[in-house]
Amino acid sequence: MKLIEVKDSRTVKDFTQLPFSIYKNDPNWIPHITQEVQEVFNRNKNPYFKHGDCVRWVLYNDANKPVGRVAAFINERVAHTFEQPTGGMGFFECIDDKKAATLLFDTCKDWLVSRGMKAMDGPINFGEKDKFWGLLSDGRDKPAIYTMNHHPDYYKNLFESYGFTNYYEQIVYHRKMQDPPHPRLVGLADRVMRDKNYRFETLKKNQGEKYADDFREIYNKAWKAERTDFEELSQERAREIMRKLKPVLDEDICWFAYHGDVPIGVFIAIPELNEIFHHVKGNMNLIGKLKFLWYQKTKGCRTMMGIVFGIIPEFQGKGIEAAIFNELGKVMQPKDRYDNILINWIGSFNEKMIHLLVALLGVTPYKTYITYRKVF
Repeated sequence: MKLIEVKDSRTVKDFTQLPFSIYKNDPNWIPHITQEVQEVFNRNKNPYFKHGDCVRWVLYNDANKPVGRVAAFINERVAHTFEQPTGGMGFFECIDDKKAATLLFDTCKDWLVSRGMKAMDGPINFGEKDKFWGLLSDGRDKPAIYTMNHHPDYYKNLFESYGFTNYYEQIVYHRKMQDPPHPRLVGLADRVMRDKNYRFETLKKNQGEKYADDFREIYNKAWKAERTDFEELSQERAREIMRKLKPVLDEDICWFAYHGDVPIGVFIAIPELNEIFHHVKGNMNLIGKLKFLWYQKTKGCRTMMGIVFGIIPEFQGKGIEAAIFNELGKVMQPKDRYDNILINWIGSFNEKMIHLLVALLGVTPYKTYITYRKVF
């Protein structure tokens, strides 16, 4: 076997196409959009290169056939916030071969050690945590979720045999859209709504910068209180995220909470795009875009995916969460536009949010992902 760094068109193609052979017999796999994966490794498009670095490799067998791939990266903004300097690895795909997997892991480790790292997390993304993050451990019997990983059973053994240990888990929760709200949720929401200092409104796409700034304010207050590896969100980045989401946003499923004029809570959902992307086969070229527009118009998406949910610390536990979901239900249930709600990326460390979702919304686990750590 030989490992080659991705630097030319051939290795880029092999890096992109390898998953199609790994998952060829998996009916629940839906390929990531090639252009979105490539953007992660594009220095002109991925802002994480401003404060980090990244490299990727393809592994070939003796017949010169690609059998594995991986990427390693360092985000300098968070690498030194841990007990030991910690880098990352991700975009791992490999045949069921411990020797091949070990070579991929060792290569990442050696690259990170040479740059002063003493641990690595994986499989993670060289970018935001809502994409390409974690190893799927439960829920592979359900279709892959947009921008979330989908893995064979044997990957878990490859990681753990190498010495990776469970750092935390990310849970995706599910709820039927038409299920009646829990009486306690309604009671809490009614109590909040009687206070005229609170107001709740849906996002307006024609005011994207305003809502991007409100989201940034909430994010930087709420997530800083939850995470030791928190990265403050800049205005530029928040507005860029909003611009990218705008084409697929459904205003009715994106809600902001305010106390006076101060943004205090947010729930942002998008249609579960993999219900369309499974027709596109991973490539948003001209044909892929035409297919997407056709299926978007004729089929649409019957599942919404909650991608962001947060309340700033001083307003947590006051019923704001209940009020947001109660308002969402009052608007969306009569419209019958969606059958299911998925709430994505709830960390196992966020016990308060898990309790709230289970107790008030009656959600059930849908998929579970593991973020591993390997200390050198």
